[in-house]
Amino acid sequence: MTAEQAKNRSSVVPMVIVAILFFVLGFATWLNGSLMPYLKQMLTLSPFQASLVVFSFYIAVTFTALPSAWIIRKVGYKSGMALGMATMMLAGLLYIPAAQTQTFALFLFAQLVIGTGQTLLQTAVNPYVVKIGPEETAAVRISIMGILNKTAGVVAPVVFTALMANSFVASPDTALTGAQIDEMASALVVPYLGLAAFLGLLALAVKFSPLPELEKETADNNNSAQIKAALARPSLALGVLALFVYVAVEVIAGDTIGLFALSLGVERYTVMTSYTMGCMVLGYVLGIVLIPRVLSQQTALAVSAVLGVVLVLAIVLGDTSSYALANSLLVPLGGTALPDTLLYIAILGLANAIVWPAVWPLALSGLGALTSTGSALLIMGIAGGAFGPLFWGLASGTGLGQQGAYIVMLPCYLFILFYALKGHKMTSWK
Repeated sequence: MTAEQAKNRSSVVPMVIVAILFFVLGFATWLNGSLMPYLKQMLTLSPFQASLVVFSFYIAVTFTALPSAWIIRKVGYKSGMALGMATMMLAGLLYIPAAQTQTFALFLFAQLVIGTGQTLLQTAVNPYVVKIGPEETAAVRISIMGILNKTAGVVAPVVFTALMANSFVASPDTALTGAQIDEMASALVVPYLGLAAFLGLLALAVKFSPLPELEKETADNNNSAQIKAALARPSLALGVLALFVYVAVEVIAGDTIGLFALSLGVERYTVMTSYTMGCMVLGYVLGIVLIPRVLSQQTALAVSAVLGVVLVLAIVLGDTSSYALANSLLVPLGGTALPDTLLYIAILGLANAIVWPAVWPLALSGLGALTSTGSALLIMGIAGGAFGPLFWGLASGTGLGQQGAYIVMLPCYLFILFYALKGHKMTSWK
């Protein structure tokens, strides 16, 4: 066995562990798409109140991204992963008293805690994707981890729906009795207890696993001078905004589709996020095949933005009583027909898939010594996921209604288009 073969073989176990962690990250993230409409019906929430479920999860990134980096510098990457999992386990336990008392504020606190643990885990696990194998194949590993993350988004709503199958009250217009509310609340206890137990065991497994420890960073790459210097580069500053609005529309498409389906009377509304995530997985695969063989990163980003604009207009102006698209796409495959507007929201997953991997290299190009600072700023763009559904929820409370509220995505896609065509090329603010 050659030294190179031995190195590749020794990286198999760490890559499997990291792959599991990326799946867990995706599962925890996209479970929100099922939990939000479920709580809306159980607790009789307004669309705005329901959007706070996602807001509480994603706002954690804003406050804990830089502290997470500090913790990892202190304890190391491996212990950082275990701490992230342990924090998520604690959050899983918090959902139990939240369900038993049917207290919305406690659900929001649990969401904040699980978002904190997810941020810590993500900050620790991402460097492993690059470091645990040959540098020349890092892009392949990044793509594989992305597919695993989004595949978890397909699986999570299906699992949630299967576990909650006996507690659904299908019609959104039916007033729930006290017994029905209690049944829906009680149904959450065992799944979240199981989730907490799984996360706790996984935290222990990671702590005592053969994962190699990466070299700790001692320098502070996020001081104010470096941040100021990085933001002086328009391509980076605009890239951070592009990722902010991108995550906003990604989360709107993934997490509000269940709420909209509930308003249209779709029985298994908690599984709808799977449709959006399925389209995102397809988009990832197309990106791997087409970029850069057929499309450049810039062109792929522009095409994604244009597709997003077209789909948003189709959603807002569409007929919720039309099933033509569903009958042509889903029914021949044995699926259940859905209103066309719901399918347009799901197909947004295809438009969104390429944006994240395309913006990163464009935003970091030419940063040199400021690359790590730029990366930290780009990660903070994930906070857009907190505000996208919030704005959608606010717009839903106006005369626009839930369908018309999807218009809030239009300026987001237009900004992504601007970044693809011009913003990433800018070298000066003058």
